[in-house]
Amino acid sequence: MSNKRDFYEILGIEKNADDKQIKKAYRKMAIKFHPDKNPDDASAEAKFKEAAEAYEVLSDGNKRARYDQYGHAGMGGAAGGGGFGGGMNMDDIFSQFGDVFGGGGFGGGFGGGGGQRRRVVKGSNLRVRLTLTLADVANGVHKKIKVKKLVNADGTTTKTCTQCNGTGQITRVTSTFLGQMQTASTCPTCHGDGQMIDRKAPGSDANGQIRKEDVIEVDIPAGVEDGMQLSVRGGGNDGPKGGVAGDLLVVIEVEEHPQLVREARNLHFDLFLNFADVALGTSVEVPTATGKVKITIPEGTEAGKILRLRGKGLPEVNAYGTGDLMIHVNVWTPKKLSKDEKAMMEKLRDSDNFQPKQDAGQKSFFSRMKEYFN
Repeated sequence: MSNKRDFYEILGIEKNADDKQIKKAYRKMAIKFHPDKNPDDASAEAKFKEAAEAYEVLSDGNKRARYDQYGHAGMGGAAGGGGFGGGMNMDDIFSQFGDVFGGGGFGGGFGGGGGQRRRVVKGSNLRVRLTLTLADVANGVHKKIKVKKLVNADGTTTKTCTQCNGTGQITRVTSTFLGQMQTASTCPTCHGDGQMIDRKAPGSDANGQIRKEDVIEVDIPAGVEDGMQLSVRGGGNDGPKGGVAGDLLVVIEVEEHPQLVREARNLHFDLFLNFADVALGTSVEVPTATGKVKITIPEGTEAGKILRLRGKGLPEVNAYGTGDLMIHVNVWTPKKLSKDEKAMMEKLRDSDNFQPKQDAGQKSFFSRMKEYFN
């Protein structure tokens, strides 16, 4: 079970907070614990990172919905270099959330700070679809995913931008009737990175990057659902000029099972039996997500009866326990009978034991269905 604090608690907001309230709360926390205001304070830096991680999830509609449903486990488990929603480093924060402070970045502006901090470029994200079987969902699975990604080519070197001296900004001073006015704009040479390409490796693009195949290992937690998206931090394209790598977004697709139908963490199976089997009782094999199991059909089992195999369904992400397998009994009626079969059925038709009777405690089909859904 995760020992992480609740993201809403970290930012001090209610679970129904809107985007504006989330951004305002994060800005307040980031200013309070910013490293420029708290130099050499490990506790403040940890709170600064904690707030940024909470904001990263709650400011994204898809991530927030997944977090609300599954908690921290919905962000994923350990995987590759960072895992699903793994901790953030300072470069991530400065790269992604500078807009919270009106585009001025995180450095400076706090009084006595560490000066202007250059913009750190983050590589673009990659998105892949990963197909899983129902057995993969039941057990969780370790997968190796091949991706073609942009990487910084060996032999490419960078240097401090000669126009902005590594600040990423150009400062201009103009005179007005009120006195001198200082304005800052993004450096047109390095585009705010503070770095420029010094030497490009042969075959690389303008950013000194090449496209290369990589294998990323991912641990998929048990209980994932079709359409769920998991994020592997750092699994995307490399950031140009020594920036941080983007993420690999893994979209889950669950194969349709030929016999089982999923309903949240429960599974459903239609079992077809002949009249003799339900009247006399029998034993049959039924499928589960991980293999077959043998069950006993009691004599006198009625059509429409639902047999429940507890714990034979699917686990739920970030929750204890496993769903059930619901077996729906259907009686198969033959379309054509032989002469001898017809004669046998005619004898049974008039038998007193074969006349429909409803016992006092016997439930109708609709009563059973109502009981199941409640």
